[in-house]
Amino acid sequence: MEEILSGYHVNEPTWFYLSLLLILAVFFKFGRIWSVRNLDLVLLLALAPGLLLVRSTNLMPSVGYSFLFAVTGLLLLRLLLDAAFTRRPRLEQNLNTAGMAFLCASALLFQITKITTEQPDVAAVRTVRGADDLLKRQDVSTSPQETTDPKSETGPAGRLLATPVVPLAGAEVAAARTMAILSHLAVMLGLIAVGRWHFSDTSMGLAMAALYLLLPCTAYDVSKVNHLLPAALIIWSVAMYRRPMVAGILLGLACGTVFFPIFLLPIWMAFYWKRGALKFGFALVLTGAVLLGSLIMTSADSTSFKQQTLGSIDWSVLTFQAENGAGFWGLYNPAYRIPVFATFVVMLIALTIWPTRKNLEHLLAHSTAVVVATQFWYPHQGGVYVLWYLPLMLVVTFRPRLNHLPLQQQPEETRVAASDGNGNLRSEIPRSSSRIQLF
Repeated sequence: MEEILSGYHVNEPTWFYLSLLLILAVFFKFGRIWSVRNLDLVLLLALAPGLLLVRSTNLMPSVGYSFLFAVTGLLLLRLLLDAAFTRRPRLEQNLNTAGMAFLCASALLFQITKITTEQPDVAAVRTVRGADDLLKRQDVSTSPQETTDPKSETGPAGRLLATPVVPLAGAEVAAARTMAILSHLAVMLGLIAVGRWHFSDTSMGLAMAALYLLLPCTAYDVSKVNHLLPAALIIWSVAMYRRPMVAGILLGLACGTVFFPIFLLPIWMAFYWKRGALKFGFALVLTGAVLLGSLIMTSADSTSFKQQTLGSIDWSVLTFQAENGAGFWGLYNPAYRIPVFATFVVMLIALTIWPTRKNLEHLLAHSTAVVVATQFWYPHQGGVYVLWYLPLMLVVTFRPRLNHLPLQQQPEETRVAASDGNGNLRSEIPRSSSRIQLF
C-alpha cells in the first residue's frame, strides 16, 4: 500500500477506532437498544482494548490479561444462558445485501494488504517448512531446532493442509502469506455457507463474514495460521453438520492442528447419537490414521516416528508447572489452575449430557462455550486466542431461532421452509413424506 498511497499506515489503535465506528453504523440496532445482537456486539468489541493493553509496552500487560479474562467471562456467561434468549427475531443489517457484499470485499482487500505487507507469522513459516519436508519425505526429527516458541507451532494437520500451497507459492514467505489468505477465505465462505444453508439467508452470511473481517481482533492476528486453520475447519464442520462423515473429517483435521478442538468431540458425539455418532467416530479414526501416515512419511525409523508423534502434542497445557512466559498464569501460582481446569471438565460433562436431545442451537452455543472456556486455564497467554472461537461466536450472534432444526430431518432438497410474520423459520415440512428419517 506504500507504493500506492505514500505514508499510508494504520496502527492497531487507529484500526480499533475506525472499525468501531463502522461496525456500530452497520450492525448496531439503534431501534432495539436492549437486544441480544447489541449485547454480543459490545462484548466482541470489548475484547479489542484488552488485546491492545496486552500488546502495549507502556502499560502493564497484566492489566490487559485481567481485562480479557473479565470480558471472556461475560462471553462465557452469555453463551451458557443462550437457551434463555427465546426471542431471536431475524434482524436485518443497516445496509442492504449489495452494500454488504461490497463492504465484505473491501474489508478482505484491506486484510490481504496487511498480510502481504507485514512479516509472516513465524509459526506459519514453520508450518510451510514442515509441509515442504513432507513433500520431500525428509526426516524432520533430525532437523536443527530453531529458536522459536514450540508452543506456537501448528500440528501435523497444518503441514498436511499446506502441502498443496507450497509448490504453487514457491518461497516460504509467500507460501505462509498464501496460507493466511486462504484461511481467511475459508472462514468467510464457511460463514456465508452457514447463513445460506442453515439460516436461509445469504445476506446474513455476508454480514457475518463482513463483521469477521472488520473486527479488530481479526486484524491484530491476521497472519497467524495456527489460529485461523482450526477456526476455518470448525466453521465448515458446522456448515456440513448434516453429513457426519464430512464433519468428522473436518473436526479431525482441526484436532490435528491445535489441541482445543478435542474438547468439542464429546458434544458433537452426543449431538449425532447412535448411527450418526458411528459415522462421525469412523471419520475421526480415518483422519487420525491419515495424520499418522503423514508422520510416517517424514520418519526415518520407529524412534523418529515416536518422537514426532509425541512431539506433535503440546503436553505443557496439561501440566501445572510455573509458566515463565507472558500470560495471566505467569503472574500467579500455577496450582490455581487446577480448580479452574476441574470446573472446565465439569462444565464440559454437563454440556455433553444436557439436554439429551440436542438441536443446532445447542450444538452452536455449547461448542462456542467450550472453546471460550479453554481461555481460562490455557497457560500460554490465555485469553488472547480470540480467533479460535470468533467465527462460532458470530454464528451464535446472528442466528435466528433454530429449535426446529434437530439432526433428524430430511435432506435439504426435500424440505420446504415455512416462515412466520417476523421472518423466523417456523418449521420445515417434508414434501414427500411425513416420516422424518435419520440420514
